[in-house]
Amino acid sequence: MTPDVTCISATDSVQTAAEKMTDLGVGSLPVCGSDDKLKGMLTDRDIVVEVLGAHKDPSQVKAGELVEGDIVTIAADDDAEEILRTMSRHQVRRLPVIDGHVLVGIVSQADVARALPDRKVGELLEDIST
Repeated sequence: MTPDVTCISATDSVQTAAEKMTDLGVGSLPVCGSDDKLKGMLTDRDIVVEVLGAHKDPSQVKAGELVEGDIVTIAADDDAEEILRTMSRHQVRRLPVIDGHVLVGIVSQADVARALPDRKVGELLEDIST
């Protein structure tokens, strides 16, 4: 897990989010509301497809506008099997880690690849990619 995750505010512009992603060298950021609760995840792909590809101005679109639906998370005390099941079931490459209602980190596909046997990683990649 990557601890000390940086959130972007739901009211921040997509331009600000993209700049923060660039500064941090990441492809996604958690989006948090004014109540500091996780609202969703914003990815570089979201920005390209939903904003740039649709000819919208990234300085005028709010990060919160791009996060929809249920937020897929795992609990801080979930084991590796639960992480694999959740990533596979929801076909996601990153999972916010929640302790109560507090975001404490993110588990990425790369974290899984470093920590688990090759067979398990291969199964996960297959599940996510199909």
